[in-house]
Amino acid sequence: MRVALTFLLVALTGVSLGKLGPLERPYKILMLLPAGSKSHKHFFMSIADALAERGHRMVYPFVHELTYMTIVAYGMDVCHSAVLGNVQNPAYVSGPLQEYPSPLSLKHRLLNLLQHILMPFYWRHWGAVPKMQKEISAIFPDLPPLLDIERNQSLTLINSHFSINMAVPLLPSQVAVGAVHCRPAKPLPKELESWISGAGPEGVVYFSLGTVARGTSMPVVYRDMFVEAFKRLKQRVIWKYDVELEGISDNVLRQKWLPQQDILGHPNVKVFISHGGLLSTQEALYHATPVVALPIFADQPKNALTIQKQGVGVTLVWEELSVDLIFDSIQEVLNNPKYKRNAEQVKNTLRDQPDTPKERAVFWTEYVVRHQGAPRLRSPAAKLSWVEFLMLDVLLVIHVVAYVAFCVLSRIMRALKGKLFPRNVKKKRD
Repeated sequence: MRVALTFLLVALTGVSLGKLGPLERPYKILMLLPAGSKSHKHFFMSIADALAERGHRMVYPFVHELTYMTIVAYGMDVCHSAVLGNVQNPAYVSGPLQEYPSPLSLKHRLLNLLQHILMPFYWRHWGAVPKMQKEISAIFPDLPPLLDIERNQSLTLINSHFSINMAVPLLPSQVAVGAVHCRPAKPLPKELESWISGAGPEGVVYFSLGTVARGTSMPVVYRDMFVEAFKRLKQRVIWKYDVELEGISDNVLRQKWLPQQDILGHPNVKVFISHGGLLSTQEALYHATPVVALPIFADQPKNALTIQKQGVGVTLVWEELSVDLIFDSIQEVLNNPKYKRNAEQVKNTLRDQPDTPKERAVFWTEYVVRHQGAPRLRSPAAKLSWVEFLMLDVLLVIHVVAYVAFCVLSRIMRALKGKLFPRNVKKKRD
């Protein structure tokens, strides 16, 4: 912690060193700022990545008394949303650890509620926050608590959209910019265009596990399954793989790097075999390409479940893989028209917006700068404690008043009953 802290500062200047978006506003980007530097006072806006592990809190010493916003690159985060005062309902919004089938059963609602409660409690009291708070307080003793600074963020850009994710209530300070990186396909290089177009009506299967999980990390047993399954296909296959592959058939083209969006947007690409990363999933939906998902870790199982819910593909599990399963899954997506039909519906909904996600992100970022942090965007709920937000104190008062009223009325009723219906306590003597 006792080192220079790195984050991104964005400020309006008269010199165009970079463009934030299509509105062509000039912005200056500062990537490194040493701890204790005073130069951040000259900037109007800082942007921090709202990591699920809350690691971005280490930049808070620099955003104190400075307008700042966050970017949630992995989509809706219920813990981050709660910080802004927008507590998502655990009856239907899944927590950070696991996605459950919708509608949630009683068991899943109970488990989901525990996620919503226990994960923030762990982060704040036993996780990274206490450790970071201790280190930062030693360096900046006059700094307010990190959690208080976190509540002062003016805006957050969320990489999600109701057309491709669950519809959830959002605050004015929560701007959905899902698929912000997606764009129409560009012309492919001649050799790649020739390979895809030359596949004829059978089409092409595109296989990529993204940039984090490298092909060489795939166990040989699984790699050989794909090699054998691809030999059975009538389609051509484009396989993003880092090194040379032995034993692949003539219908397979291997390359280290590929223009993924341009491939997915080609009309002759029929199926995308993907790891289910969020950006790859959004690109597949944006270009209406059905998916065979093979999630590996992190949010990928959650994204794979979204693919199934949308009806745009199927999901496989690595431990259950076989040559027949790979082949049959590809054939299912290729030959069942419902996947392509559903993918087209999602694409049409995703693209039917009054402005692009990029334009929306730029507008609201500049809006916050223009209005000195735009405090009107923030929800008053962000300043409430859990007791106040859930009105536990009010409920306690109501229960106490009700109990006292019940006791008083009971005494009055007993007194009236004694007056109106006196008991003959004297025993008759024989």
